[in-house]
Amino acid sequence: MTADLAAAAALAAVPEEVRARLVTRFGPGAREWCEELPRLVGGLAGRWGLAVRTAGGGGTSRVFRCERLADGAAVWLKLTPDAEVARQEAVALAAWREVPSVVGLLAEDVGAGALLLADVRPGTTLRERGWRPAEVAGMLAAMRSVPAPPPTALPSLAERLDFLFDLTERRAPGVSTADARALTRELTGGGPVGLVHGDLHPSNVLLGPAGALAIDPRACLGDPDFDLVDWALDGVADPAALSARIAALTALVAGSDADRVLAWCRASAVLVAAPRVAAGREDAGTVFLRELAGL
Repeated sequence: MTADLAAAAALAAVPEEVRARLVTRFGPGAREWCEELPRLVGGLAGRWGLAVRTAGGGGTSRVFRCERLADGAAVWLKLTPDAEVARQEAVALAAWREVPSVVGLLAEDVGAGALLLADVRPGTTLRERGWRPAEVAGMLAAMRSVPAPPPTALPSLAERLDFLFDLTERRAPGVSTADARALTRELTGGGPVGLVHGDLHPSNVLLGPAGALAIDPRACLGDPDFDLVDWALDGVADPAALSARIAALTALVAGSDADRVLAWCRASAVLVAAPRVAAGREDAGTVFLRELAGL
């Protein structure tokens, strides 16, 4: 094993607290995946000509900042225990390949749950820096402008939300998602169908050379207005502020509908409120989200 591949294997060792989060999300099989990850990362680094420099990631993937040996360019190697998660992300990124406000997909091995992604500079998240409706509107409009993949390529938004509601009830026992599920059924029973990012919040949008750039889709097919929800809810603490934010966003994003965005906010509020409620938070934003969700 070369020095670079040995270093890659060492960096791929998964800390115990990260293993626990992966097991919560993917089940007991994630522990075996963690044991195999150093070998997998070393193999991909060798195949794609990478030197692995740093490791990170959250509850659904491990992400490695790499240097491409051929030209010294920075790239990102992303791996997940669930190959289907990688496949769905690859489908979405391929559909958005010509959209400059979405991260570039350089290579994939979805059978191994692996994606190779372009670097983004400076890469600061909009959560860290703050944001204005005008600077995310172009991204939101561009992402909804591409043709939707075939219905068999991705799950529906209804399926995506059923999964999130189930996950919320497991993580926050005692919180009911019944009202949200009923409203979701109404909203997904009609309306437009397009490619939906599914997790488009300020922590998943980076500052790139041309402005806002989306990463980490949890892609599905459904109403593109769903992708405005996190931007509508971010930082608001009363109905007037929510109405003003929705008006500002929908005025800038062609094809969006203020009434549907508000309805999606009501259906999604429980997903945002539940972890705050479980943590005992009582700030104004949390109280408003609880009221919006009917908790």
